[in-house]
Amino acid sequence: QGNETRTSMAWAGQPLRDVATQAGQFIKYGCGKGECGTCECMVNGKWIRPCTATVPSLVSGEELIVQVKAIKTKSKSSGTFFSFRSFIMGFWNNLLGMIGFVKFRKAAKKNWEERKAYEDLVAQKTLEKKMRKATGQA
Repeated sequence: QGNETRTSMAWAGQPLRDVATQAGQFIKYGCGKGECGTCECMVNGKWIRPCTATVPSLVSGEELIVQVKAIKTKSKSSGTFFSFRSFIMGFWNNLLGMIGFVKFRKAAKKNWEERKAYEDLVAQKTLEKKMRKATGQA
């Protein structure tokens, strides 16, 4: 990163992320699958994603030059775990969730009662059919 140069040995087919770690070079990763592009590095003039790339086969004496993006400095934290506003917003969010749960529960209860009434009707009709069948054969 920046003007710092680090050197390491690697085998062909070795994951490039392992080689970077071995050299003590930090690369910021996002998804780890090569989809997000957070880890992109310049390798011999070509952009690659080291989270999925491997070291290619090289002729003896040939070097693989990897240039890592500079990492932005992290922003300072305010030092507080929560603010009054975040506390109020969390309370509001929980309240809305409870209201939604009550509304959903009322609709689910109505659905349950309809289903139970239908199943009772099916059980009654089945019992009547069995009774007719039993009296008809006797």
